[in-house]
Amino acid sequence: MMIKLDQFLKFLGVAQTGGQAKHMIVDGAVKVNDELETRRGRKLFIGDKVTVGNQTFEVRNLDKDDEMIDS
Repeated sequence: MMIKLDQFLKFLGVAQTGGQAKHMIVDGAVKVNDELETRRGRKLFIGDKVTVGNQTFEVRNLDKDDEMIDS
């Protein structure tokens, strides 16, 4: 599974729109695997960890009955 960072933020509901996701990323509010990430098109893979504020989310493969849960 691969998903772009801005799409992942929208999927989580952290960003309501693509524009909001872009601003969060460009403004330095997002880390990927504990490193600041400013590329909204950054490709994420299973196991990557995305941090926004004090919440960290892990990219994982979802079955149709799974829910995305933050850690």
